[in-house]
Amino acid sequence: MLMLGFTHLPQRFRPIDLGRFLRSGLADTQGPAEARMDRVRDLGCTDEFRVGASSKPLERSKDRSPEMTRPFRFGVVAPLRTDVPTWRDRVRRIADNGYSTLLVPDFPQMQPAPGPMLATVAALTDMRVGSWVYASPLRPAWLTAWEAHSLSLLTEGRFEMGIGTGRPGIEDELRDKGMPAVPPPGERLEQIRETVRALRELDGPDRHTPVAMAVLGPKAQALAAEVADTVTFVLGDQPRGEVERLAREFRATADVELALAVPVIGDTVAPHMARPDTDTAALHAADAMTVLPEDPAAAIEEILRRREEIGFSYFVFGADFAERFAPVVAELAGR
Repeated sequence: MLMLGFTHLPQRFRPIDLGRFLRSGLADTQGPAEARMDRVRDLGCTDEFRVGASSKPLERSKDRSPEMTRPFRFGVVAPLRTDVPTWRDRVRRIADNGYSTLLVPDFPQMQPAPGPMLATVAALTDMRVGSWVYASPLRPAWLTAWEAHSLSLLTEGRFEMGIGTGRPGIEDELRDKGMPAVPPPGERLEQIRETVRALRELDGPDRHTPVAMAVLGPKAQALAAEVADTVTFVLGDQPRGEVERLAREFRATADVELALAVPVIGDTVAPHMARPDTDTAALHAADAMTVLPEDPAAAIEEILRRREEIGFSYFVFGADFAERFAPVVAELAGR
């Protein structure tokens, strides 16, 4: 049984010579603001994070760029929903269409484990790869860090560790697997801190595995400002003005890449990015940032607006939209 909430690394947990290891052969969105915040609390993104007296600041990347307009890049969440050869063919097409990053969700027993899927993608293509996102309660901090560092090493720096505190319903999922009860939100954020600390120890001075965090509440934002390279906000039906304020306040504290996950294109919901029963009409009516028009030309105009007004430069779509939005990527990627 996995034990959760590690607060210290074992003494023997040190950076490994993985090359020698391998050579050895061991190788929902509608509702009032109060109801919406209830759902956000389920994600562990509110104010409960507590920093203990022993918590030490984590070292941030030394090459963060100054405040400026970042170039666009585009990622695709591509879960396995077909036979494996068909999925591999889709992965290749996504790469051919110019997407920068292939992402997979963390859904135990509903999907293969993220690590092997991402290693497969990295062997098939030149894309960056990433978890979208690891649920911190599912693994000890050191185990997530070990997998992330291993992927970063074996992909030669193309892996990005996305991590969060767990989706709504994570309590039932852990119970069904016979695991300990999910920790309260504050402890889950502390698990993320410990995961990043362990990852930085494994990376050592010559490697920096990028970290992406999904946040909303002030305490989660504070942790992300300290440890993350990319931040995505946990959004539902919040209107444009609310998201603009949220992003402006966050960017006043940290200059990081802002990512926007867009689970709804037109009236179609991407699997593993939002609930299948998402009220898409309500999202359109609210001018929510979790939806884009399905016409590529209109989407290009809206994406440009969202970068100019809010600062989003990294857009993440579902795999079902990847080919339809190929013209968007061709027009905007790298600009």
